Amino acid sequence: MQPTRIRTKICGITRPEDALAAAEAGADAIGLVFYEPSPRSVSIEQARAIVSSVPAFVTVTGLFVNPDRMAVEQVVSRVPLDLLQFHGDEPQDFCQQFHRRWIKAVRVQLRSDIEQAFDSWSQASGLLVDAYDPQRYGGTGQRFDWSVIPEKRPMPLILAGGLEAGNVARAIRQVRPWGVDVSGGVEAFDIERGTALKGIKDAAKITEFLSEVNSVNQTD
Repeated sequence: MQPTRIRTKICGITRPEDALAAAEAGADAIGLVFYEPSPRSVSIEQARAIVSSVPAFVTVTGLFVNPDRMAVEQVVSRVPLDLLQFHGDEPQDFCQQFHRRWIKAVRVQLRSDIEQAFDSWSQASGLLVDAYDPQRYGGTGQRFDWSVIPEKRPMPLILAGGLEAGNVARAIRQVRPWGVDVSGGVEAFDIERGTALKGIKDAAKITEFLSEVNSVNQTD
């Protein structure tokens, strides 16, 4: 499935002001992480505050990693999510039981990882492809070899992993994904400590990232 316009999701939102900055810059979706080991994880209370700041027509995605059923149900009963994202090893039957649209993330090493994922999660609304890390389920800030992504795709493909303003236009032109997903690439940086502030977004970086995406949308 080839898009006429590349969609964008800003993931790992932890503050209402960052969700609003994403929406104002033109993002199609934001992502909220419900996975406690992640430095970008949010509580239900935080999520509710964030969602209340999101304007119409911006999709709110809830990200889970190998949750139990009750954990997901607790979140969806209290947070008005539009889309679920499963980033662990959840089988298709598990993902389907919540009566909401969902996408599946897969950590990629080989082309066969993607081809098998299309088959194993065939009922998903999209497949998100991310860099492989044996210890972490995404959020690594690392890219993978985009050349392994197959051209034949039975569902929308969302590209993630190490994207930032400096490489997203090239990534889009090479991969032609349905959408792109960014988290670390638009986060603030503590110059004094020399470290990224995980979960804290930089509004200027978000705007620059979206501008690069839009430059491809307008010219291709």
